[in-house]
Amino acid sequence: MASLIESCWRYLITHFSEFQLASVGTFLIHESVFFLSGLPSIYFERSGLFRKYKIQKKVNTPEVQWRCILGLVLYHVCVNLPVMLISYPTFKFMGLRSSLPLPPWSVIVSQIIFYFILEDFVFYWGHRILHTKWLYQHVHSVHHEHATPFGLTSEYAHPAEILFLGFATILGPALTGPHLFTLWLWMILRVLETVEAHSGYHFPWSPSNFIPLYGGADFHDYHHRLLYTKSGNYSSTFIYMDRLFGTDKGYWKLKALEKVEGKKY
Repeated sequence: MASLIESCWRYLITHFSEFQLASVGTFLIHESVFFLSGLPSIYFERSGLFRKYKIQKKVNTPEVQWRCILGLVLYHVCVNLPVMLISYPTFKFMGLRSSLPLPPWSVIVSQIIFYFILEDFVFYWGHRILHTKWLYQHVHSVHHEHATPFGLTSEYAHPAEILFLGFATILGPALTGPHLFTLWLWMILRVLETVEAHSGYHFPWSPSNFIPLYGGADFHDYHHRLLYTKSGNYSSTFIYMDRLFGTDKGYWKLKALEKVEGKKY
Protein backbone atom coordinates (compact mmCIF):
# COMPACT_ATOMS: atom_id res chain seq x y z
CA MET A 1 0.00 0.00 0.00
CA ALA A 2 2.79 2.42 0.94
CA SER A 3 4.57 1.83 -2.37
CA LEU A 4 1.34 2.40 -4.30
CA ILE A 5 0.71 5.70 -2.51
CA GLU A 6 4.30 6.82 -3.15
CA SER A 7 3.99 5.87 -6.84
CA CYS A 8 0.83 7.95 -7.17
CA TRP A 9 2.48 10.80 -5.33
CA ARG A 10 5.53 10.62 -7.61
CA TYR A 11 3.22 10.94 -10.60
CA LEU A 12 1.59 14.05 -9.12
CA ILE A 13 4.80 15.89 -8.27
CA THR A 14 6.25 14.96 -11.67
CA HIS A 15 3.35 16.32 -13.71
CA PHE A 16 2.24 19.27 -11.57
CA SER A 17 4.03 22.04 -9.73
CA GLU A 18 3.84 22.30 -5.96
CA PHE A 19 1.84 25.51 -6.32
CA GLN A 20 -0.71 23.78 -8.55
CA LEU A 21 -1.07 20.87 -6.14
CA ALA A 22 -1.22 23.01 -2.99
CA SER A 23 -3.78 25.45 -4.39
CA VAL A 24 -5.90 24.06 -7.22
CA GLY A 25 -5.30 20.45 -6.16
CA THR A 26 -6.36 21.21 -2.60
CA PHE A 27 -9.47 23.01 -3.85
CA LEU A 28 -10.50 20.12 -6.13
CA ILE A 29 -10.00 17.53 -3.39
CA HIS A 30 -11.97 19.64 -0.95
CA GLU A 31 -14.87 20.10 -3.37
CA SER A 32 -14.96 16.41 -4.27
CA VAL A 33 -14.95 15.17 -0.67
CA PHE A 34 -17.36 17.85 0.52
CA PHE A 35 -20.07 17.36 -2.09
CA LEU A 36 -19.76 13.58 -2.32
CA SER A 37 -20.11 13.23 1.46
CA GLY A 38 -22.75 15.96 1.81
CA LEU A 39 -25.18 15.05 -0.96
CA PRO A 40 -26.39 11.74 0.55
CA SER A 41 -28.22 13.51 3.40
CA ILE A 42 -30.23 15.42 0.79
CA TYR A 43 -31.19 12.14 -0.83
CA PHE A 44 -32.10 10.65 2.55
CA GLU A 45 -34.44 13.58 3.26
CA ARG A 46 -36.14 13.47 -0.12
CA SER A 47 -36.53 9.69 -0.27
CA GLY A 48 -37.37 9.11 3.38
CA LEU A 49 -34.55 6.57 3.61
CA PHE A 50 -33.24 6.08 7.17
CA ARG A 51 -36.12 8.17 8.51
CA LYS A 52 -35.96 6.48 11.90
CA TYR A 53 -32.42 7.79 12.34
CA LYS A 54 -33.32 11.39 11.48
CA ILE A 55 -32.79 13.66 14.49
CA GLN A 56 -35.51 16.20 13.64
CA LYS A 57 -38.88 15.42 12.11
CA LYS A 58 -38.79 18.51 9.89
CA VAL A 59 -37.64 17.97 6.30
CA ASN A 60 -36.00 20.67 4.20
CA THR A 61 -37.73 21.61 0.95
CA PRO A 62 -35.92 21.18 -2.41
CA GLU A 63 -35.91 24.99 -2.72
CA VAL A 64 -34.00 25.35 0.55
CA GLN A 65 -31.54 22.66 -0.49
CA TRP A 66 -30.89 24.19 -3.93
CA ARG A 67 -30.43 27.66 -2.44
CA CYS A 68 -27.84 26.22 -0.10
CA ILE A 69 -25.99 24.47 -2.94
CA LEU A 70 -25.91 27.59 -5.12
CA GLY A 71 -24.67 29.68 -2.20
CA LEU A 72 -21.95 27.13 -1.49
CA VAL A 73 -20.69 27.16 -5.08
CA LEU A 74 -20.54 30.94 -4.96
CA TYR A 75 -18.71 31.02 -1.62
CA HIS A 76 -16.26 28.30 -2.57
CA VAL A 77 -15.31 29.82 -5.92
CA CYS A 78 -15.22 33.43 -4.76
CA VAL A 79 -13.76 32.92 -1.25
CA ASN A 80 -12.18 29.50 -0.74
CA LEU A 81 -10.32 29.25 -4.05
CA PRO A 82 -8.74 32.74 -3.91
CA VAL A 83 -7.66 32.11 -0.30
CA MET A 84 -6.00 28.85 -1.31
CA LEU A 85 -4.21 30.58 -4.18
CA ILE A 86 -2.81 33.46 -2.15
CA SER A 87 -1.98 31.45 0.98
CA TYR A 88 0.55 29.18 -0.73
CA PRO A 89 3.55 31.49 -0.11
CA THR A 90 2.67 31.65 3.59
CA PHE A 91 2.44 27.88 3.92
CA LYS A 92 5.66 27.49 1.95
CA PHE A 93 7.35 29.88 4.36
CA MET A 94 6.00 27.85 7.29
CA GLY A 95 7.56 24.67 5.91
CA LEU A 96 5.05 23.08 3.54
CA ARG A 97 6.69 20.49 1.29
CA SER A 98 5.54 17.95 -1.29
CA SER A 99 8.71 16.01 -2.13
CA LEU A 100 9.34 12.32 -1.57
CA PRO A 101 9.70 10.43 0.65
CA LEU A 102 6.34 10.80 2.31
CA PRO A 103 6.49 11.25 6.09
CA PRO A 104 6.11 8.09 8.21
CA TRP A 105 2.61 7.24 9.36
CA SER A 106 3.57 7.85 12.98
CA VAL A 107 4.29 11.49 12.10
CA ILE A 108 1.16 11.86 9.97
CA VAL A 109 -1.15 10.43 12.65
CA SER A 110 0.41 12.41 15.50
CA GLN A 111 0.17 15.66 13.54
CA ILE A 112 -3.46 15.08 12.60
CA ILE A 113 -4.39 14.30 16.21
CA PHE A 114 -2.69 17.55 17.21
CA TYR A 115 -4.61 19.43 14.50
CA PHE A 116 -7.95 18.05 15.72
CA ILE A 117 -7.26 19.02 19.34
CA LEU A 118 -5.98 22.49 18.49
CA GLU A 119 -8.73 23.16 15.96
CA ASP A 120 -11.40 22.14 18.43
CA PHE A 121 -10.03 24.48 21.12
CA VAL A 122 -9.71 27.50 18.80
CA PHE A 123 -13.04 26.79 17.07
CA TYR A 124 -14.89 26.64 20.38
CA TRP A 125 -13.89 30.19 21.32
CA GLY A 126 -14.32 31.58 17.84
CA HIS A 127 -17.75 29.98 17.52
CA ARG A 128 -18.78 31.23 20.96
CA ILE A 129 -17.72 34.77 20.01
CA LEU A 130 -19.86 34.51 16.87
CA HIS A 131 -22.86 33.92 19.13
CA THR A 132 -22.56 37.35 20.71
CA LYS A 133 -25.45 39.54 19.64
CA TRP A 134 -23.87 41.77 16.98
CA LEU A 135 -21.74 39.09 15.32
CA TYR A 136 -24.61 36.65 15.31
CA GLN A 137 -27.01 39.11 13.68
CA HIS A 138 -24.55 40.34 11.06
CA VAL A 139 -22.40 37.27 10.38
CA HIS A 140 -23.25 33.94 12.01
CA SER A 141 -26.98 34.10 11.37
CA VAL A 142 -26.28 33.10 7.76
CA HIS A 143 -25.12 29.68 8.91
CA HIS A 144 -28.12 29.39 11.22
CA GLU A 145 -30.60 29.95 8.41
CA HIS A 146 -30.82 26.16 8.51
CA ALA A 147 -32.37 25.19 11.84
CA THR A 148 -32.67 21.68 10.42
CA PRO A 149 -29.17 21.05 9.08
CA PHE A 150 -28.17 18.64 6.34
CA GLY A 151 -24.64 17.71 5.35
CA LEU A 152 -23.93 20.57 2.94
CA THR A 153 -25.01 23.25 5.43
CA SER A 154 -21.76 22.60 7.29
CA GLU A 155 -19.95 25.12 5.08
CA TYR A 156 -22.87 27.42 4.31
CA ALA A 157 -21.79 30.61 6.07
CA HIS A 158 -21.03 34.29 5.69
CA PRO A 159 -17.68 34.89 3.90
CA ALA A 160 -16.37 36.62 7.02
CA GLU A 161 -17.15 33.52 9.07
CA ILE A 162 -15.46 31.28 6.51
CA LEU A 163 -12.25 33.26 6.99
CA PHE A 164 -12.66 33.67 10.76
CA LEU A 165 -13.33 30.05 11.69
CA GLY A 166 -11.14 28.76 8.85
CA PHE A 167 -8.22 30.07 10.89
CA ALA A 168 -8.83 27.27 13.40
CA THR A 169 -8.48 24.67 10.63
CA ILE A 170 -5.21 25.97 9.18
CA LEU A 171 -3.51 26.97 12.45
CA GLY A 172 -2.16 23.51 13.24
CA PRO A 173 -0.67 22.91 9.78
CA ALA A 174 0.74 26.44 9.75
CA LEU A 175 2.54 25.78 13.04
CA THR A 176 4.00 22.40 12.03
CA GLY A 177 4.76 23.00 8.35
CA PRO A 178 3.41 19.63 7.22
CA HIS A 179 3.91 17.60 4.12
CA LEU A 180 1.20 18.32 1.54
CA PHE A 181 0.02 14.71 1.83
CA THR A 182 -0.62 15.24 5.56
CA LEU A 183 -2.41 18.51 4.83
CA TRP A 184 -4.70 16.81 2.33
CA LEU A 185 -5.48 13.96 4.71
CA TRP A 186 -6.25 16.44 7.52
CA MET A 187 -8.54 18.42 5.23
CA ILE A 188 -10.40 15.28 4.13
CA LEU A 189 -10.96 14.11 7.71
CA ARG A 190 -12.04 17.57 8.86
CA VAL A 191 -14.54 17.88 6.00
CA LEU A 192 -15.97 14.43 6.70
CA GLU A 193 -16.28 15.28 10.39
CA THR A 194 -18.14 18.56 9.89
CA VAL A 195 -20.42 17.11 7.20
CA GLU A 196 -21.34 14.25 9.55
CA ALA A 197 -22.00 16.70 12.39
CA HIS A 198 -24.45 18.60 10.17
CA SER A 199 -25.99 15.54 8.49
CA GLY A 200 -29.14 15.58 10.61
CA TYR A 201 -28.90 11.82 11.15
CA HIS A 202 -27.65 9.80 14.12
CA PHE A 203 -26.89 6.29 12.94
CA PRO A 204 -25.86 3.25 14.99
CA TRP A 205 -22.50 3.48 13.19
CA SER A 206 -22.04 7.21 13.89
CA PRO A 207 -18.55 8.03 15.28
CA SER A 208 -20.04 9.50 18.46
CA ASN A 209 -21.15 6.00 19.45
CA PHE A 210 -17.56 4.76 19.48
CA ILE A 211 -15.17 7.69 20.03
CA PRO A 212 -15.07 9.13 23.58
CA LEU A 213 -15.92 12.86 23.84
CA TYR A 214 -16.84 13.00 20.14
CA GLY A 215 -19.80 15.32 19.54
CA GLY A 216 -21.26 14.27 16.23
CA ALA A 217 -24.59 14.99 14.60
CA ASP A 218 -26.89 14.69 17.61
CA PHE A 219 -24.75 17.01 19.71
CA HIS A 220 -24.46 19.68 17.02
CA ASP A 221 -28.03 19.38 15.79
CA TYR A 222 -29.16 20.65 19.20
CA HIS A 223 -27.06 23.76 18.59
CA HIS A 224 -28.98 24.57 15.40
CA ARG A 225 -32.44 24.11 16.90
CA LEU A 226 -32.23 26.80 19.57
CA LEU A 227 -31.99 30.58 19.69
CA TYR A 228 -28.46 31.95 19.56
CA THR A 229 -28.46 33.01 23.21
CA LYS A 230 -29.42 29.56 24.50
CA SER A 231 -27.87 27.10 22.08
CA GLY A 232 -24.52 26.11 23.62
CA ASN A 233 -22.68 23.11 22.13
CA TYR A 234 -20.10 25.35 20.47
CA SER A 235 -17.39 22.73 19.89
CA SER A 236 -16.56 21.48 16.42
CA THR A 237 -15.44 17.88 17.03
CA PHE A 238 -15.16 17.00 20.71
CA ILE A 239 -17.33 18.03 23.66
CA TYR A 240 -14.77 18.55 26.43
CA MET A 241 -14.73 22.35 26.06
CA ASP A 242 -18.51 22.56 26.34
CA ARG A 243 -18.42 20.29 29.39
CA LEU A 244 -15.62 22.28 30.98
CA PHE A 245 -17.48 25.60 30.65
CA GLY A 246 -21.00 24.24 31.11
CA THR A 247 -22.21 25.29 27.67
CA ASP A 248 -23.76 21.87 27.05
CA LYS A 249 -26.12 21.75 30.05
CA GLY A 250 -29.25 22.31 27.99
CA TYR A 251 -28.38 19.41 25.71
CA TRP A 252 -27.88 16.95 28.56
CA LYS A 253 -31.10 18.07 30.25
CA LEU A 254 -32.93 17.33 27.01
CA LYS A 255 -31.27 13.91 26.73
CA ALA A 256 -32.30 13.09 30.30
CA LEU A 257 -35.88 14.16 29.58
CA GLU A 258 -36.02 12.05 26.43
CA LYS A 259 -34.76 9.05 28.36
CA VAL A 260 -37.38 9.44 31.08
CA GLU A 261 -40.30 10.02 28.71
CA GLY A 262 -39.12 7.55 26.09
CA LYS A 263 -39.45 9.88 23.11
CA LYS A 264 -37.42 12.41 21.17
CA TYR A 265 -37.98 16.15 21.12
